Amino acid sequence: MLDHDKELDARGLNCPLPILRTKKSLADMTSGQILKIVATDPGATRDFQAFSKQTGNELLEHAEAEGVFTYFMRKK
Repeated sequence: MLDHDKELDARGLNCPLPILRTKKSLADMTSGQILKIVATDPGATRDFQAFSKQTGNELLEHAEAEGVFTYFMRKK
């Protein structure tokens, strides 16, 4: 697990809400800070990969354990 500056709990939310909440959280952060996102939507991995490519925010790592997905994203 990476050190992170802020955490977003998106469990129980379905697409596109985890991405929308992530976008809002990143807007309040400074460049280089790391956001940890916890989600339960199985489609979120694909969404976060696409979001990273579109926005330039770096998806540092992601993992899945028992139906819970954890993502670490660095604000560009």
